[in-house]
Amino acid sequence: MAFQSEFINIAIADLSDCAANRKAEGARYVQTLAVNTEAGVDLIYTFMAGDKIDNYKIPAVSKDDVVPSISQDFLAAFVWENEIHDLFGITFEGIAIDFGGAFYDLAVKEPMTVISPAQLAAREKAAKIAAAKAAKEQAQAASAPANADAELEAKLAGMDPEKAAKVRAAMEAKAKKEAAAKAAEKDAEMEAKLAAMDPEKAAKVRAAMEAKAKKEAAAAAQQKEGE
Repeated sequence: MAFQSEFINIAIADLSDCAANRKAEGARYVQTLAVNTEAGVDLIYTFMAGDKIDNYKIPAVSKDDVVPSISQDFLAAFVWENEIHDLFGITFEGIAIDFGGAFYDLAVKEPMTVISPAQLAAREKAAKIAAAKAAKEQAQAASAPANADAELEAKLAGMDPEKAAKVRAAMEAKAKKEAAAKAAEKDAEMEAKLAAMDPEKAAKVRAAMEAKAKKEAAAAAQQKEGE
């Protein structure tokens, strides 16, 4: 018999309903798998019905999260939940048979989350490489407009002066049009936010915006006079 397998991401809040639905459908509980990742612990709940295997994944569960037990619907799950609690430090609420952290007699607390010095060094190195790459990409992105402007100026300098003047005028007109479109879009977004506010609060926000605009206009006029 060929089996079909599917992985489905769900949230912690959806787990209880998921388990109850699978029980009502007559599915068989297979296992709960825990995988230690950089972002936390991935929990994978596996159910089987006929030749279909469904794996429900709750990604990046942290030690601050509380995961509801599914042992009320599938009693066998208490073994996996106690084990994951002891080995990975994940908290389960409402386990039918709860060993309270004494399912295993461990020399090291939460051993599956402990990393070696070599693993820690590798992670730190990878983080530094990623940070350096991001900084380089950011610097390249920041310098790209300046480089583009320099290339354009070089092209304009090599053109007939009259043609260059027309190109500059067209570029300035395009820039003004784009700036006006962005300003209009920003104003529309603000109007939508104000419309959703309490009228009294919206009026106060409008008054503050108008005062700010007047202040900025006055400062711009004063600067222009100084020039």
